[in-house]
Amino acid sequence: MEVLDGLSDLIGDDLSANYWYEGYCLQSGDLLRLPRTTLAETIARSLMQELAHDELYSREGKMYGILLVETPTAEKRVLKAFSGLLNGRSMVDGWVPPIPGREQVALDEARTLAELDAIKQELIILNQLPERQLYETAGQIYEQQLQEMSDHHRQHKYQRQQKRQSLYEALSQTALTTALAQLDQESRQDGIERRRLKQERDKVLRPLEEAIATANARIQHLKQKRKSLSRQLQAQMHAAYSLMNFLGQSVSLQQLMPSGLPTGTGDCCAPKLLHYAATHGLKPLAMAEFWWGSSSQDKIQGEFYGACAERCQPLMGFLLSGLKSHASILDFGSHVIYEDEWLIAVNKPAGLLSVPGRYFDTQDSVLSRLRHLLPDEKLLASVHRLDQDTSGILLLAKDRQTYRLLSQQFQQRQVYKLYEAVLAGVVSTDAGVINLPLWGDPQNRPYQQVDWQRGKPSVTQYREIATEGDCTRIEFIPLTGRTHQLRVHAADVRGLGVVILGDRFYGCTAGVSRLHLHARELRFQHPHSEATIHLQVKTPF
Repeated sequence: MEVLDGLSDLIGDDLSANYWYEGYCLQSGDLLRLPRTTLAETIARSLMQELAHDELYSREGKMYGILLVETPTAEKRVLKAFSGLLNGRSMVDGWVPPIPGREQVALDEARTLAELDAIKQELIILNQLPERQLYETAGQIYEQQLQEMSDHHRQHKYQRQQKRQSLYEALSQTALTTALAQLDQESRQDGIERRRLKQERDKVLRPLEEAIATANARIQHLKQKRKSLSRQLQAQMHAAYSLMNFLGQSVSLQQLMPSGLPTGTGDCCAPKLLHYAATHGLKPLAMAEFWWGSSSQDKIQGEFYGACAERCQPLMGFLLSGLKSHASILDFGSHVIYEDEWLIAVNKPAGLLSVPGRYFDTQDSVLSRLRHLLPDEKLLASVHRLDQDTSGILLLAKDRQTYRLLSQQFQQRQVYKLYEAVLAGVVSTDAGVINLPLWGDPQNRPYQQVDWQRGKPSVTQYREIATEGDCTRIEFIPLTGRTHQLRVHAADVRGLGVVILGDRFYGCTAGVSRLHLHARELRFQHPHSEATIHLQVKTPF
């Protein structure tokens, strides 16, 4: 089965890193890193185009990955992998096979999967139990009847009260006693009628309730059994799975994570790709993983993702052992465009975060790289931020006073910022001002939208530079600094109505490798010397 693909001559050689797979060597403690480069992303996008033309890959959403490798004869080739099973199959021609060990538990796996499937079918039957619908329908009917009866009885009670009042005024004591007794009998009769309807209801619903309770108890039992069977199978597979690294060491998943492994550990793309490369004498150069198929709660088709925190990240240190440490942090010094004793400015590449995120796979950033590069700058902080997909000038302060003074300039709108972008279409006006308030839905972060009631004031000046085929090159000068301000002001029909090229988050479908938005110029007053600092960098697209 051929799993090595050649590189197209049309693919470039951009090896700048947009993300790092990393882990600590178990022997030396060294930090080992493997980049997701622009070239790797370009190769992955080429694979996406292939997947888009085959319905087989759209039936289920899953992670896919590519690994750019170098053969012993110095040829660059590509490995590709899918997570888990592809339409029920672990072995598919042209794709990296699963990690060895599965065949050792194949019989137990088949038996367990058959039992799990039987449990699944029984759960479906129990959840669709006819008694559930009968109970709901009958319950609604009786509830309606009781409500109607209550309304009638309430009216009867009111009528009896009115009649009592008139009887007190019109009848003698003997006749009054007889008449009031009759009214009391009518009241008791209403109560008897209501109790009889409730008894009838209970007689009908109680057997249904018992059947449903029995089914629910069975469901809980089956779920516990399913959980136990899954854990037992995973334990067998993890004990049998054997991973190899680039030092030639081979250990089981259970040995690597003795405290317990989440379901699916070892079935992700990254471990499969790295293990295959290690066992076939291939040198990894770059890797990229992306989601394809129907979107899940937290995954979007065509988006790149890093190593998953629970399953892959704990394995990275072992899997990368044997690779030489990467000098990327030191190389990042070439992105510094200005530095003095108080501040530093860098030309941030697209795909790199400005500051670290909350999770392990979002720690690589301009700030974290500079802190490695400048270990003595303990108070280094980013004064403002650029979106991860935006490139250009980012300003950082080396001490709290400088940070405070520069932050004030940004807050008081005293900093001149100029961005250059390419829009995926032609605009109708060549210059103007966009004034659309932006609001971020807390349930759908970081997506922003125009909202006149809840939005914050957001103002952008723009000027067309040139028309390039079906696209427009444009300059933006943001007068406010809202999240995704330029991207929404470009895409929204009340703004320019043309999305920025490569901005898939706001609807661009063009097959390009990056967001075409670049922070080209930054002008501010130096917080200490009071000199005007005007920084400029070349637009990379």
